[in-house]
Amino acid sequence: MEQNIQPQGKNFLKVTGILMIIAGAIAIITSLIAIAGIAFLISIGAGTPFLYVASIFMVLSSAMELVAGVKNCVRPDKAQSCIVWGAVVAAFCVLGSILTVVGGGSFPVFSLLLGLVLPALYIIGAVKNQQK
Repeated sequence: MEQNIQPQGKNFLKVTGILMIIAGAIAIITSLIAIAGIAFLISIGAGTPFLYVASIFMVLSSAMELVAGVKNCVRPDKAQSCIVWGAVVAAFCVLGSILTVVGGGSFPVFSLLLGLVLPALYIIGAVKNQQK
């Protein structure tokens, strides 16, 4: 009788993936609103073009978070792909925060922490998914 052994991190990865889909969708909406706000600030002379670049990175990070959330959590052979996607999402979050500061904004501590928690949990789930 053959047993079907499920990867250890399947459920953990699935839950964090769903959370990343939700967070990515919300972040895309808020990033688009931020771009509109930046356009207004620049039109009145109070903003810098670096804020546009930071917002574009935030939109890209949000989209990547959305894509990472739908990656296959059932197959352990896809765990490495999930780890890479989680690292890319985290890197774009950090880069967007750095560009926000360079653009004259305040350092987004809360946003950075929230932006790194889900990818970190996602990576942990993917690593657990690799283990048998």
